[in-house]
Amino acid sequence: MGCAVKIMMSAGETSGDLHGAQLIAAIKRQSPTTEIIAFGGDNMAKEGARLLKNFAGYNVMGVWEVIKNLRRIFALLDFLEARMREEKPDLLVLIDYPDFNWRLAKRAKKLSIPVFSYIPPSAWAWRKGRAKTCAKIADEFVAIFPFELPVYEKAGAKISFLGNPLVDKVRGDLTEEEARDFFQIPKGKHAVLLLPGSRLQEIKLLLPTMLAAAEKILQARPDTLFFLPVASADVEAAIREQVTKSPIEIKLTKSHRYDLMGLADVAMATSGTVVLEAALMGLPCVSLYRMAKFNYCLGRLLVHIDNFTLPNILMNSRVQPELLQDEVEPGRIAAEILSLYRGEEKRAKTVAGLKEACSKLGQPGAADRIAAKILAAAKRGGKAT
Repeated sequence: MGCAVKIMMSAGETSGDLHGAQLIAAIKRQSPTTEIIAFGGDNMAKEGARLLKNFAGYNVMGVWEVIKNLRRIFALLDFLEARMREEKPDLLVLIDYPDFNWRLAKRAKKLSIPVFSYIPPSAWAWRKGRAKTCAKIADEFVAIFPFELPVYEKAGAKISFLGNPLVDKVRGDLTEEEARDFFQIPKGKHAVLLLPGSRLQEIKLLLPTMLAAAEKILQARPDTLFFLPVASADVEAAIREQVTKSPIEIKLTKSHRYDLMGLADVAMATSGTVVLEAALMGLPCVSLYRMAKFNYCLGRLLVHIDNFTLPNILMNSRVQPELLQDEVEPGRIAAEILSLYRGEEKRAKTVAGLKEACSKLGQPGAADRIAAKILAAAKRGGKAT
């Protein structure tokens, strides 16, 4: 018998923490003695990772925000490099969060630690040259969307698509009647969700506009109830500060999020993983994204894609509405939301499109398949035999 495998993971934000937690659970099922150390969050810790550092407080987005935090970011890189020297993991697994993680990957390679990229940078959308750079650093890649493969294959990367773990994860655990009782949504009432994201910048930029749109929606449809599932405790205070300013009632929730998605008519959502989660629950979204003007102008120069939300990208067509930058205004949001209420003609077509998009995410069991590949890479690269 060889020595126990030690794997280091790095995930710098909430979505990566959730993906990492799912992987850790699958790894532990297959190899209970595997040690996991991580730069990650509470979800990874709950599944058995020993956190070297929690990402809370380091999660920033946008060019200027990153520049302001450069000193702290490089100090964190130095800290994690020192821990890699000390811990000597058999494999470093990068989980998304590219700008930080690929700097960490370069340091791992200098220490002769193999690198495994899970959810690689979106080279299909912008900076295609990154694929070649990343292919020289990482030994293996696993993508969670099939459209990510061609650009990396062309760059010579060893990459595979094994399905998307959300297919297993996203499902309710209450009956419709239990969910209606839990959320107090009587039949005849319509639920609309506000999903402002898990980052403070997103909440500050988008939640006030969502709340203003909710006022317009309520004027048109007084039979509407509004809910806001809180993505993480880190942003709850910021959300409550905004919600208390609204003249209408917004119910904050912390549990049974997927059951709530299954009951709701429609959601207004910051573009991201949550839009795909909603799609898997058959919930149409009006997807929104807004950023600081400098970041937006820079993005327009670098990013060349027709759609920016995942269901639309999977279908290569506008399956459901998405509003960007100046389009994100209360009247426009309200009009799109109202067109997707249950009973509206547009809703049935949208739900059918979402179902087709989700069919492209692969078969159940993705986390176990990816975990097996990670364990095999760790055993090849390290002390275990």
